[in-house]
Amino acid sequence: MSGRLALVTGAARGIGLGIATRLFEEGVELILVDVLDEVKATAEDFNQRGGKAEAVKMDITDEGAVASLISDVGRRHQRLDILVNNAGISIKRNGEKIPLEETTAADWTRTMSVNLTAPFILCRAVLPIMRRAGWGRIVNISSQSGRTRPESTNGPYASSKAGLIGFSRVLAQEVADGGITVNSIAPGIIETPLQAMYGAHVQQAMLSRIPMKRKGTPADIAAAVAFLASDDANYITGTVIDVNGGMFMT
Repeated sequence: MSGRLALVTGAARGIGLGIATRLFEEGVELILVDVLDEVKATAEDFNQRGGKAEAVKMDITDEGAVASLISDVGRRHQRLDILVNNAGISIKRNGEKIPLEETTAADWTRTMSVNLTAPFILCRAVLPIMRRAGWGRIVNISSQSGRTRPESTNGPYASSKAGLIGFSRVLAQEVADGGITVNSIAPGIIETPLQAMYGAHVQQAMLSRIPMKRKGTPADIAAAVAFLASDDANYITGTVIDVNGGMFMT
């Protein structure tokens, strides 16, 4: 993958940082997007270590900002090979999921905006660049809660992640003849700041359902992303890879 150009959202922390780090190690040039200032330090670190990385602080739900960013990337680089839609939110109350009957329309709309609408906006924006190149990799980070029993997540989150899988399959069908693959990854319980927001008893309940008896790490997810973004995955599209230590079986 050396020399490819990738855009990763939610790249400042957690899974996104793990993905960015793995792609950097593979020699991929990076555009790191996040709402947090920390993303600038990440890009600076990669550059000091011999990589090529740009940091963009922005809200990916801002359609105009996304259009401007992708237009600028296309003008300056004439390509964008890999898109990883990783950014996501899960609204909680005191570390606990919020029952649907107590969920506000604002909670629902905000979650959908970040977790589902933003990936749609980004995919739509990058497709012309990938089509011109005749090659592209789109990897959408969903969740186990979008695949099976959403024990610890709320309705908006689980719905948005299930929707992202459906969206990915539709898009995969539409672009398959253009050398572009679209796949999803469904992480299980991963050690991230987002996951750490859950209360202690919720954490223990989740851990008890993992046959491997450990939480995953961002590096576990990053390994799957690196595979799907590589030439080794040329004939894989429209699929979901479960990375959850066997939790999908329980």
